[in-house]
Amino acid sequence: MLLDLARAYGATRAARDPREQEADIIRRVTFGLREARERDDDIARVKAVADNRRLWLAMESALLHPSNQLPQQMRAGLISLGRMVQREMDGAEPDMAFLIEVNEQVAEGLAGRA
Repeated sequence: MLLDLARAYGATRAARDPREQEADIIRRVTFGLREARERDDDIARVKAVADNRRLWLAMESALLHPSNQLPQQMRAGLISLGRMVQREMDGAEPDMAFLIEVNEQVAEGLAGRA
């Protein structure tokens, strides 16, 4: 039964629009940033920023991949934005509101709401 549920879940996820799936991943990472900021917890903040760093590194890797079909100008803009986010995260006290805002805007754009 559990195996059947896992297969059904996987099939449902596979049927979803890839852009919406990507937006969901960004929203989950953003939720972690928001939670860390609200709890004012140093450990949670470090974890949330590390998760956000992995997200943006993965996005940059995908944007640089030769098979990426986004227009070159859009890819360049997103790479530039990602590097700005990386610089912010490199600081001693990253601006969590800025990181949250950028992630929310990218997620909205992926979901077609921007």
